[in-house]
Amino acid sequence: MARQFHIKPNMYVSHIQLKVSDLARSIEYYKNVIGFKVLEQTNNTAYLTADGKTSIVSLLQIENPIPLRRDQTGLYHMALLIPSKKDFGNMLKHLIDLDIGFGAGDHHVSEAIYMQDPDGNGIEIYIDRPEDTWIWQNEFVFMTVEEVNIEDVLDAADGNWLGLPQNTVIGHIHLSVADIDTARDFYTNVLDYKVVCEYHNKAIFVSTGNYHHHLAFNIWNSKNGLSAPANAVGLKSLTIVLRDEVYAQEVKSRLKVAGYSVKMYGDEPKYGGTQSFSTVDANGFPILFTVEGV
Repeated sequence: MARQFHIKPNMYVSHIQLKVSDLARSIEYYKNVIGFKVLEQTNNTAYLTADGKTSIVSLLQIENPIPLRRDQTGLYHMALLIPSKKDFGNMLKHLIDLDIGFGAGDHHVSEAIYMQDPDGNGIEIYIDRPEDTWIWQNEFVFMTVEEVNIEDVLDAADGNWLGLPQNTVIGHIHLSVADIDTARDFYTNVLDYKVVCEYHNKAIFVSTGNYHHHLAFNIWNSKNGLSAPANAVGLKSLTIVLRDEVYAQEVKSRLKVAGYSVKMYGDEPKYGGTQSFSTVDANGFPILFTVEGV
């Protein structure tokens, strides 16, 4: 796994908060199916860990929960990047042994499997191919959707599934948005992501440091959709790492000039880096910013 794409100065997601309807049920799923461990737990919150030291995903049980509708903006999937093809093969064999339904896609830059948690939150687990095999034309990277060679992946397994590997990271987050151009403007002009792949103005993939994507946005189901209500399951917040305090102040100034809120987020997660400030992006998603990262 090329860790350099998920360290500073790149802008990567260090933590995601997810709203769930039944905390106990979700914990069981994320432990037994996905392979997380519980780092900390309260009556309504669980911090999930792969390395036993920090948390990249937290679950928050909400009151009077309702499902996220497909025509609303929200989480499309969170993507967990694991280190090796052996790990990927072990994960795939584990899911088959549990008879868990999943989808799969070979995207040329990566191989991925897809599933949903009990609340319908999308989860991708993937490995990157070596970056020297990625095909770039000017500033755009080639990505596609082909069938995964399942037998080839299973051949790489050693049958020793021990949960998520310790150096699992959030590889990227994919969001359903109301308007692609509004998302493009926010993430490339207010922030400094670059569009590295685009599908017919219905989906864009953005990154820093020539990664294939740290964030993605689509309007496949949510074009002109409304933001989900607060008691809908799904995305609660993202934490994005900024490279240093000087740049954080620059981002804060740009947000104010562009008319976005700059404030301290009241439900800050305990992990992912101490909050410097937060905003709500063009599609209504709470974004926390931190300068604490690797």
